[in-house]
Amino acid sequence: MRVAVTGGTGVVGSAVVGRLVESGAKVRALHRSQVGRERLASAGAEPVAGDVLDYDSIRSLVDGCELVFHVAGVNEMCSPSPGHMRRVNVEGSRVVMSACRDAGVARMIHTSSAVTIGEERGGTATESTRRRGGYLSHYERSKAEAERVVLGQPGGLDVVAVNPSSVQGPGRATGAGALVLAAARGRLPFAVDADISVVDIDDCARGHLLAAERGEPGERYLLCGATLSMREALRMVSEVVGRDVTPRFVGAGLLKVVGGIVGGAHRLVGRRAPICREAARVMVHGRRCDGGRAARELGLEYTPVEDTLRRTIVWFRESGLLPQPDS
Repeated sequence: MRVAVTGGTGVVGSAVVGRLVESGAKVRALHRSQVGRERLASAGAEPVAGDVLDYDSIRSLVDGCELVFHVAGVNEMCSPSPGHMRRVNVEGSRVVMSACRDAGVARMIHTSSAVTIGEERGGTATESTRRRGGYLSHYERSKAEAERVVLGQPGGLDVVAVNPSSVQGPGRATGAGALVLAAARGRLPFAVDADISVVDIDDCARGHLLAAERGEPGERYLLCGATLSMREALRMVSEVVGRDVTPRFVGAGLLKVVGGIVGGAHRLVGRRAPICREAARVMVHGRRCDGGRAARELGLEYTPVEDTLRRTIVWFRESGLLPQPDS
């Protein structure tokens, strides 16, 4: 089978490419740099230069492919230019979908996000949860809009969406992974006691392939292996690294005030802030997801979160991001 992947050089995309190559598929994957090209080639995929906003390059990527995984996207918080994120996530999805239709692709798997569910604070997200009003972040808005585009206007294209919760595991040191790394280093300045939902990077990749094989057209599948409190997560990190790394916990009100001040100051100079109002809203809201549908209907088995954290810490150390434990 000939398969195309956008975002194949990213954390999730790399894992998807690896799984596809292992399955024996002939994989073509999009890249935008020489480093990306070399990484894809070493993984056993055929590199194709292009951009999700450029129809011609995407048409070239998907031409002759039966299956396309649209993984590419921008996930940023406190972005000084959220318009670019929207263009990539929304218009890029529209371009990929259009190219797939024109090329006669049989099925497209769209990497959405658990944030598109839009559950109320304290509620548990399922695929059928009624969306609350408003959006917590520019990212949430862009991914929700992209999902509406691909599922609501398929134009005859067979589309299935997967909605990963926070993806963690070896290879992830950005986004929420950066928080895990900071905690492991004992350098997380503060935390808020809210729920978080996570999925192992390998489970996320397998969920993509299972959705391609067994997913129902027009449906979405939450990928979530565990939900735990921030205190529980930090306790697990402490156990793995062998010392207490629990930071100071702050209240929601203080976090929002700090986010407003820091975010405003960075916005004045056109830089991305480490914390801002939207990041504070997301952290305070937390997330509880139910990944049961993917388990029941796709056959996805989830990795225990303790195993995910152990493998992540090992990777941090092997990559030189975290000092080796004292012998």
